[in-house]
Amino acid sequence: MKGLSEKISPLEHHISFNKLLKQYDEMVESEDSFLATKARYILNAQAPFPELRDGFKDIILLEKHKDVIQIILQDLFSSVLTTNEIKTASSPYTDIIFNSSKRFEKILAAAGPDYLPQIRNQEGEVNYIMACVVILNFYYGFNLDFKRPFFYDIPDANGVMRHYRILYNADFMEIIPNGTPLTITQEDVNKLLENIDNVDLWKQKIPPNSFISKGFVISNMFDVTAEHSISEIKSNLIINDKTGGNFITGVEETFKSLFGLPNLRIGFSVYNSKEEQFERVSVNGIDSFILQKKQVETCNEALCKSSYSKLIDQNHCFVISDVDKYYKLSNGMAPYKCLHEQKIKSALLSPIAKDGQLLGVLELVSDKANDLNSVNATKLDDVIPYIVSAVLRSIQEEENLIDAVIQNECTSVHPSVYWKFKEEAKRFILDDMEGLQPSFREIVFDEVYPLYGQVDIQNSSQERNMAIQRDLMIQLSEIRQIMTEVWQKYGLPIYEELIFRVDNHLDEIKEVLHTNSEQAIFDFVQEEINPVFAHIKKSDTQIQNLLLSYEAKIDKGTGSYYDHRKNYDQSVMLINKKLASVIDNKQEEAQEMYPHYFERYKTDGVEHNMYIGDSITGARAFDLLYLNNLRLWQLQVICEMENKHYDLKSKLQVQLNVASLILVYNGSLSIRFRMDEKRFDVDGTYNARYEIIKKRIDKSYIKGTNERLTQAGKIAIVYSQKKDELEYLRYIRFLKSKGYFSGKVEIVELEGLQGVSGLKAIRASILYKSTKEKDKTYTYEDLMLELNK
Repeated sequence: MKGLSEKISPLEHHISFNKLLKQYDEMVESEDSFLATKARYILNAQAPFPELRDGFKDIILLEKHKDVIQIILQDLFSSVLTTNEIKTASSPYTDIIFNSSKRFEKILAAAGPDYLPQIRNQEGEVNYIMACVVILNFYYGFNLDFKRPFFYDIPDANGVMRHYRILYNADFMEIIPNGTPLTITQEDVNKLLENIDNVDLWKQKIPPNSFISKGFVISNMFDVTAEHSISEIKSNLIINDKTGGNFITGVEETFKSLFGLPNLRIGFSVYNSKEEQFERVSVNGIDSFILQKKQVETCNEALCKSSYSKLIDQNHCFVISDVDKYYKLSNGMAPYKCLHEQKIKSALLSPIAKDGQLLGVLELVSDKANDLNSVNATKLDDVIPYIVSAVLRSIQEEENLIDAVIQNECTSVHPSVYWKFKEEAKRFILDDMEGLQPSFREIVFDEVYPLYGQVDIQNSSQERNMAIQRDLMIQLSEIRQIMTEVWQKYGLPIYEELIFRVDNHLDEIKEVLHTNSEQAIFDFVQEEINPVFAHIKKSDTQIQNLLLSYEAKIDKGTGSYYDHRKNYDQSVMLINKKLASVIDNKQEEAQEMYPHYFERYKTDGVEHNMYIGDSITGARAFDLLYLNNLRLWQLQVICEMENKHYDLKSKLQVQLNVASLILVYNGSLSIRFRMDEKRFDVDGTYNARYEIIKKRIDKSYIKGTNERLTQAGKIAIVYSQKKDELEYLRYIRFLKSKGYFSGKVEIVELEGLQGVSGLKAIRASILYKSTKEKDKTYTYEDLMLELNK
């Protein structure tokens, strides 16, 4: 046994039965002769041993006076209830027990011959402060809440941990000062309560051993294993596990306590609703007994008809109380076969579902028949909601991890093909978990049909060069004006030489802007002109004003004039933004018709690629009807993009035209995600012909002429097969009836491209709809007349 007051405490513990004996002193005078006789018997037994009243610290006396103490405590420990109550008499807040009920003794015996119970949450510093609170309440008269639950954790004969809550009865305790106590004011108490972590401050106000706790406490205990286990499971499941969703590992011991089964094991399998299969959790330490050693298995193969109905259709528990029995009755069917092979004798499969959607299966197994049954299966009812929350969080964490892998390996991925990347990311994560060298394999989709289209800004290079040319000419002219003023004032030959060079640059770009002219002029201004201007600005206040006016027109970002170029860039940006918004919004509708891969990018205009086919959608069956539908959709959307540009054009700083093109590819091809370029590209040498056409087609000419294929006001549809021609003529007739085309259609043959010949094109004139006069339609010629008024 431990000694009293071994720990530093404001209370010096003395065991005493004085308060209880005082009650017997009163009972001696009772008119009830039985009570008086009994009280006299107890008092006479105690009388030779005054230390039992006065109090003592030497715990050896507990053993010496064991028989007398039992006589004193006989009314508190009824022999009738001794096998039912879990009860002890002890020194307060210590593990020193000197009397107990037979049931408590039986619990200790089952724990082992050398087992000593210890109160679970007895931290030294917290214990000191708690003892101070007791003194403040019972001696000084303050009213502070000091109630706190205490527990014994005691294993049973099977090694399963049982939990007992301790309720103290302190009716037989006295708190008396050990010498002269310090005065404690409300201000002192307030300061103590503000410094609950400052044990030294508490020790100043109530020093160690400054009071004596005289007496004993009665501890009544209750088995709260089930409640405690449920609470522990909740806590473990609620805590955000840093191991990436390992919500099962760590709670197995608690489940053992909840079910009282030392041989209980826990597993978990994820349900993939898309593939209708069970999958192993990609976290070390979590087994799946219905999958055994497999990574995945379809539900039909993993379950029998009855278990499938219970778990997946009804979301109800499936209990196998005797695996061997049902293994024989079913002739070795699943799931009994795999459980039997793992020497499992009873099993409880519990569905983890949210709003009728199965997320996974919690698997509880034991190596003893009937350990798990339909009766104790109800114990899961209180924890299943928390397991559901943990699974949902784990799924989200896995999704985040998958997204991170995909983002790192592949950048952003279109939703239509995300499932394929997700599968590969899962394999990548699993390889990483198993300590392998994970690599993200290339993603390939076979037998897909491509669609390509563009709404391109016409003559964008010429327009850009023209804007640059104008800005450079204005800047050089202003430089010439300033240098002329400087030369006339100072007459230095070097200034005249600089004027000569400025004139040469002006002459060079007056007619046409050459490829290297912009950089040459920029370097000339930076290296030759700017240093001269900086020198003059310091020495000549008159010319300084001209220089400040010139510098105010210089753009800080480009270091040169940025007026016409700014108008051009802003016009291009507005066109791209408007065109991209149209096709992005329309894409949402197209994906609902049938999922397909889509990407668009802005250049001088907006281009887009689409791929549609069975390998992209995965589960949903593909039919060529969906390809035809997407082609019609594409044609219509490009018409709408043209109309949006029509509405926007009059608001632009630079009146830029656009021309549209569609490339029709007859047949399917394969696309591969290029890991180095982070994008999809056609796969194979033969399919590369499609990419060549895409890159060169908008620069092609009508055969035998100098006329470009793409023209403002017309959509060019490039194809090579007669059936594609007939298909698109049909679409154009249909869309003409809807007000998209004017009816002016021409079929032209194209000049051969490098490595490509035999291409033809349909050019259809677009009808533009005014936003002001919605019922009126316009041809492109009408548009030009309206803009030039």
